[in-house]
Amino acid sequence: MELSELQQRVDTWIKEYGVRYFSELTNMAVLTEEVGELARVMARKYGDQSFKAGEKENLADEMADILWVLVCLANQTGVDLTRAVEANFAKKSARDAERHRNNPKL
Repeated sequence: MELSELQQRVDTWIKEYGVRYFSELTNMAVLTEEVGELARVMARKYGDQSFKAGEKENLADEMADILWVLVCLANQTGVDLTRAVEANFAKKSARDAERHRNNPKL
């Protein structure tokens, strides 16, 4: 699926099932909440914490929730994610052309 299709599908779903987008500020708070949920799973799967009884190892679902809300925010604020990601690749490629190769920590 292309990013543009994802943005359109989320927009269609919101209009059909969600009635309307939550406010941008609410969606920013929801995004933060979803990142926290991913962090909880990561801490239990890869960190030192253990899963509680009944907790699920749902990395894919948590990541999809984050992507969903991020797409909502992009739609609300007029960000074309395809253009944004392409520009971000160009920025990183120029900035980091030698940076990581020359990093003795890697």
